[in-house]
Amino acid sequence: MKTPICPTCGCSLVRLGIAKGRAVTRKYREREYSFCCDECAVMFEKNPEVLLSETADIVVCPSCLAEKPIGQTLEINYKDKKFNFCKCPHCIAVFRKDPEYYIKRLSGEIEFSGIFSERQGCCS
Repeated sequence: MKTPICPTCGCSLVRLGIAKGRAVTRKYREREYSFCCDECAVMFEKNPEVLLSETADIVVCPSCLAEKPIGQTLEINYKDKKFNFCKCPHCIAVFRKDPEYYIKRLSGEIEFSGIFSERQGCCS
């Protein structure tokens, strides 16, 4: 499942409450990347290949939105799609109660106010 992850710091934009229209974006090699803040975009421009390789295997748990290297997750199939969980039994249990909600939230279809919803953004 694709979910927006900052290619500089590896943070889930969904977890931070940064909708696609509010994300900082940059193009690199004909592809658009979304960042959590201007500072991450600037850092990316200085060394994109290194940062892309460092964040390439990061996935996001659909339930708690934790970012993890894929090797530290548990993969579960749902409707012929693979989802990676943080290994917490609670996360898997809540996902199974309402999988469509968590899938839509993970993909950014459902707005999530984010962990910094009471304050400014992560780097502001």
